[in-house]
Amino acid sequence: MEYQITKATLEDAEHIAQLFDAYRVFYQQESDVRLAESFIFERLKNYESVIFVARSINGEWLGFTQLYPSFSSVSAHRIWILNDLFVAETARRLGVGKQLMNAAKHFANETGAMGIALETAEDNHSAQALYESLGYQQTGGVYHYFLTL
Repeated sequence: MEYQITKATLEDAEHIAQLFDAYRVFYQQESDVRLAESFIFERLKNYESVIFVARSINGEWLGFTQLYPSFSSVSAHRIWILNDLFVAETARRLGVGKQLMNAAKHFANETGAMGIALETAEDNHSAQALYESLGYQQTGGVYHYFLTL
């Protein structure tokens, strides 16, 4: 399958929302395409995230990755948080995820970032294998905390 990776624009929000909804369902959330579209549209409109999408030559939307800007105070450099990576079932094992990750890396380099941070579930072995094959290293010695409000 031939496909290309592009940086998303506001005009892409409706199509990305379908993938984003499937991504949320994958993580045991209720399907809500309207919420998904609103969320994606707001992130793009307000320049709060950068999204790369994979589309087949015939126009099928295959996957996306979403990056959020952040900074490392200790190193005084920009970092990008790769919060979301999703590939439609029909496009899995075709290299789409790898190419989306490469687009994110290229973008991070272009913006002078010191790196890309991401996290995944302990049991998501296929994602771990992909990340490690691309040079990502598991970090240790820190605990992640979260305050639900």
